[in-house]
Amino acid sequence: MRPSCELVVGFDADDTLWHNENIFEHTHERYRDLLARYHAAATVDRTLFATEMRNLELYGYGVKGFTLSAIETAIQLTEGRISAEEIRRLIELGREMLAHPVELLDGVEETLAHLAGRHRLLLITKGDLRDQQRKLAKSGLADRFRAVEILSEKDELSYAVVLRRHGVDPARFLMVGNSLKSDILPVLALGGAGAHVPYRLTWAAERAEAPRAQGRFYALESIRAVTGVVAALSAERA
Repeated sequence: MRPSCELVVGFDADDTLWHNENIFEHTHERYRDLLARYHAAATVDRTLFATEMRNLELYGYGVKGFTLSAIETAIQLTEGRISAEEIRRLIELGREMLAHPVELLDGVEETLAHLAGRHRLLLITKGDLRDQQRKLAKSGLADRFRAVEILSEKDELSYAVVLRRHGVDPARFLMVGNSLKSDILPVLALGGAGAHVPYRLTWAAERAEAPRAQGRFYALESIRAVTGVVAALSAERA
């Protein structure tokens, strides 16, 4: 597909359009409570994160991989003494996370409504396929996007493949997301623009330093500010 000269806007999903990390935060609290008689909270957190990172290549991102890592960590930290009932409770925590209602972030509906009639919008997210599809369906936002890409990883190569598949020139692409590592830095490396809208929580694996050269990087306080960035970029080559 030949690249278009129109400005195309990509949006991340989790913690950009709807709440996600707060669900994990709440589950982490319950997980620490369950293991409190075995280890201090700091040890539980550190060991769980190490297990998640070790398993990431096999399990990928999302609740299911987290749940498997949580069970493995619990067995390790209790030296196998954790009971079947406690493991059942961990499985139930994962099930509750998967069934959690989708709660949109403030400003999302009106921002997408404003942009969808003027620009081609792409949803580009990563994680478990079924869970991301479920959340998108329940969000009520699916009809705002021309296409949806659910990736196993969001890096420079995966963005290049997605943009080529949709005929998008990186120079005419803006990615909006809460993660500098996954949503912004890879797109900037391709010559695109990035609008960072931080969420109040950031998973340790997604933390990164903001780019020193501002260039086409926009640090925003609210998703509502995206409309102004889009207008400015659209005017550049009008």
